[in-house]
Amino acid sequence: MHPILNSLAAIAVAGTLLNPGVARAHEEGSRLSEEVWDQIADLRRATASFHDIEAAFAAGYGPSPVVDIHGHACIDQPGQGAMGIHYVNGNLLTPHLNPLQPQAMIYEPMPGGRMKLVAVEYIVFKSAWDGLFAGTTPKLFGQSFELVPAGNRYGLPDFYELHLWAWKHNRSGLFADWNPAVHCR
Repeated sequence: MHPILNSLAAIAVAGTLLNPGVARAHEEGSRLSEEVWDQIADLRRATASFHDIEAAFAAGYGPSPVVDIHGHACIDQPGQGAMGIHYVNGNLLTPHLNPLQPQAMIYEPMPGGRMKLVAVEYIVFKSAWDGLFAGTTPKLFGQSFELVPAGNRYGLPDFYELHLWAWKHNRSGLFADWNPAVHCR
C-alpha cells in the first residue's frame, strides 16, 4: 500500500477508536491531504475544552446564541438537516483567519437541555475581506468559503462561511452546511 494511504488508514483507525463520528478517511480522505488532516486534528485539540459550553462562554463565545430573522436559535433546513445553535466570538470576526480559532462554536440541543458540540464555523464579512484581499475568496483546510449574500435568514450583510463538522459525523460531507444527523429539539 502507498505510504500516504497507509497514513490515511492509520488516521481512520485512530479516529474510529477515539471518536467514531469524526473518522472520515474512508469518505473524504482521498481528497484531503495529510496536512489538512493534521490541521483538523490541531483544530480538534484547540476546541476540545468547548465540549463544556461554559468553557466556550468563558472564552468569549456567546453567551447568547445567534438567531435568524424569525428568532430561531437552532438553525435547520427541512429536508437537508440542521446546523444547530451557533455561539459566536465577536472578537474573532476579522479578516485575519486562524484555523485554530473559529468564529463560531455550533451545538446540537440534546434532551434535558444539554448542549453537544458538533461543529465549528469560520465567518468573515465580505466587506472586511475585500478591504484586504479583494478579488479572492477566503480558504482554510484546502476549502473555499461559501458566500452568503445579504438578504439572508440572519439579516447580515454579505459574508463568507465555512463549516467543519469536527465533532459529529456528517454523511453530507465534512464541510457541508447541513448535517442530516443534527436535530433541533
